[in-house]
Amino acid sequence: MPLYEHVFLSRQDVSAQQVEELTAQLRGILEQMGGKVTKLEQWGVKSLSYRLRKNRKAHFTFMNVDAPAAALNEIERQERLNEDVLRYLTVRVDEHEEGPSAMLRKSDRDREERGGFRDRDRDRDRDRGDRGERRREREREHRPPREEAEAQTED
Repeated sequence: MPLYEHVFLSRQDVSAQQVEELTAQLRGILEQMGGKVTKLEQWGVKSLSYRLRKNRKAHFTFMNVDAPAAALNEIERQERLNEDVLRYLTVRVDEHEEGPSAMLRKSDRDREERGGFRDRDRDRDRDRGDRGERRREREREHRPPREEAEAQTED
């Protein structure tokens, strides 16, 4: 059977539980028609680049699907009928990626970069980077600060 990657966006005011129920409904349709979902990822609520049907955010759901084309046509038909689904996209692929998708890897990387308050508190006692270095260089060169240098040139 052909392999597909399928993403759909549902309205932001729908609860996470309702998104899971919709996903279970779509998964049931796929399995009835002889297909299967090999990977399912909830990417959460993300901001949209532009408004879709008066929504600025949406729940993103990603599925790796191994199913016949007729099953995906039925899934897309059901999504068109459902008012909570804003958009969907299905792409045929040669093989599915192993491990987490790029969006999940990105969110993990962002979490690591952002750190949190604990990281900020831990770094509070450390040098503030560029500011301290300039002051040290000026002291090494025995050069007075700018205000003193300007006062000396005016005298």
